[in-house]
Amino acid sequence: MGQKVHPGGLRVGIIHDWKSNWWTGKKEIADYILEDIRIRDHINGKLAHAGLSDILIRKDKQRITVDIYTARPGIVIGKSGVEVDALRKELHSITGKSVHININEIKRPELDAQLVAQSIAEQLQNRVSFRRAMKRSLASAMRSGAQGIKIQCGGRLGGGEMSRSERYTEGRVPLHTIRADIDYGFAEAKTTYGRIGVKVWVNKGEIMPEGYEGSLGRERISEADGSRRRRGSNTEGLGASRESGRGRGQDREGLGLVQKRRRPGGRGRGAQGRGPARDRTQAPETQAPPADQSVETPPVERAPETPETTSEAAPQSPPETTGSDA
Repeated sequence: MGQKVHPGGLRVGIIHDWKSNWWTGKKEIADYILEDIRIRDHINGKLAHAGLSDILIRKDKQRITVDIYTARPGIVIGKSGVEVDALRKELHSITGKSVHININEIKRPELDAQLVAQSIAEQLQNRVSFRRAMKRSLASAMRSGAQGIKIQCGGRLGGGEMSRSERYTEGRVPLHTIRADIDYGFAEAKTTYGRIGVKVWVNKGEIMPEGYEGSLGRERISEADGSRRRRGSNTEGLGASRESGRGRGQDREGLGLVQKRRRPGGRGRGAQGRGPARDRTQAPETQAPPADQSVETPPVERAPETPETTSEAAPQSPPETTGSDA
């Protein structure tokens, strides 16, 4: 069976950072973790309609800083900051510490996996066809510049009695490539016939270490990947494979002879195939003239007819004799 690992947790410490940053002794670790859970649950419950994507927490001894990433900052802030002040007071009553809240806007929500999953779940709750919702999100993400996207829905899809899961993929989503920036999101649609889970993976490109192109001691990569990275990460995918295949003949210098492909109607390499090949090289000398040029053919002289040939050609039979004439 396949072991499913969270793409974010697999890349923590390599290309992704922790979502909670604090340090404490062993006796206070459980209290700090429980405090994080209460903060996240309260914010998600109050601002569920605001398009929340991520919540980052940084803690000191007497201060908590909360960074909220949302697609609708106006709803979170409220009129003249009323909603933010109310949220700050509520978090202060939960934690007993001074709370500072930063609100960050997400410019392109089509590339955020959590927001894509939430939008699909909302459409499923509004009785939209799951295939239409998945394909629409797939197209909008690729149009916005994603390298690849994968969407999976599981549950009683379409109200069927037996649950199943369906998946749609476009582009490339390399889950085992650690340098690939894979964003993962999950949401649940609460329908009248049960819950439907929605999972979304979005590939935002590759995050390379600093000075990677100038380093010399690294392992050699393939020519296609090297040319693609030199051009930039925006050309990956189907277009990159086409671009990299155009100049592939020049990259094969020093690799030996390249065998030519056979034509669909060609012959083998035996003696029968080599003979007509020579004839084809001499074919232009005996080619037929084009249709617009008239060629005069010399008249053919006929041989004169001789009496012998005429007599042989038409022999006459002698008259039959009867007994009375004799």
